Amino acid sequence: MKRRERTRHLIELGGLVMKAELVTLTDDDRAVMLGLLGEAAARLRTDEREQLLLLWRRRGQRMFASDALAGKPE
Repeated sequence: MKRRERTRHLIELGGLVMKAELVTLTDDDRAVMLGLLGEAAARLRTDEREQLLLLWRRRGQRMFASDALAGKPE
């Protein structure tokens, strides 16, 4: 059961990468995508953490909402 839950979680995370259009915007360059995620992780290790989480959460919520309004699956 744990393996199935982990697999589902990984698939959902991949869906977020697709939803953010990172695959298209980086021409599917995995090194660039990892670099972007590493940059975000580094910024979250700073004193700005709470502000960034709030900013990025709101931005993500708007992206989910705009997809829902456009009839796109989440």
